[in-house]
Amino acid sequence: MLAHVSDLAPIDRPVLVIGERGTGKELIASRLALLSTRWNQPLLQLNCGALSESLLDSELFGHEAGAFTGATRRRASRFELADHGTIFLDEIANASLAVQEKLLRVIEYGVFERVGGNDLIAVDVRVIAATHEDLQANVAAKKFRADLLDRLAFDVIRIPPLRDRGEDILLLAEHFAQRMTAELGRSFFAGFTQAAQAQLLAHHWPGNVRELRNTVERSLYRETDWQAPLNHIRLDPFGTPTPPPTDTATLAAILAEHRHNQRRTAAALGITYDQLRHRMRKAGLLWARNK
Repeated sequence: MLAHVSDLAPIDRPVLVIGERGTGKELIASRLALLSTRWNQPLLQLNCGALSESLLDSELFGHEAGAFTGATRRRASRFELADHGTIFLDEIANASLAVQEKLLRVIEYGVFERVGGNDLIAVDVRVIAATHEDLQANVAAKKFRADLLDRLAFDVIRIPPLRDRGEDILLLAEHFAQRMTAELGRSFFAGFTQAAQAQLLAHHWPGNVRELRNTVERSLYRETDWQAPLNHIRLDPFGTPTPPPTDTATLAAILAEHRHNQRRTAAALGITYDQLRHRMRKAGLLWARNK
């Protein structure tokens, strides 16, 4: 994917970035801009899902004084501010059909009119749009303009979800932990225990990289014994730490890590001593150990 981004960045055409929430679409947009011929020009970002239709219209295209109640003076558009640079439109699927029509015009011809104005304003802006929605399905449902999708999708970057990038989880977790360690003013990060690593790898990560970052940072700052490897991964900020997975191989590894001390292992798993004995018996580990 990153090689695709690097190849596409110098091509001065619109780009569509598709990925679930939390996968880092804004980072891909930044990479596209910084590796382009416009690298030293403005990069402006706007979340189309965070504004009403009228506010989005005004932000994108500006307005003239008196265009609507409260418009006491002219407001420059994001396209004007991004002239000769790049504009990143996140959650493009949330733009209304009326706004989509104006976007198509500025992408196709490089001109637009401010809200309440009649003069054509010419700009030279590269558009990078992003969404987590299926825009082809939205076109079929008449919620998104087919001609705008055609223009935006000169090429499409698809960001895989974190659950499909298992090899990245521990690398990213280590990166976020090191960064949080520095922020907390601690001298070093002692690493993750095997139990913590197993928990990180077993989670589905519906919130993707954003969820992983929050989880690691939350777990780290709440660990009082920071000189020891991090053992408790606090996946749920609303409740108690979720016990790590206890399949046979993982349970055996956690036991070995605690030198087969069952009470310490139970504490590490967040379960009682009797519950641990029951799990060991079901997994055949109690018999093997006693033998």
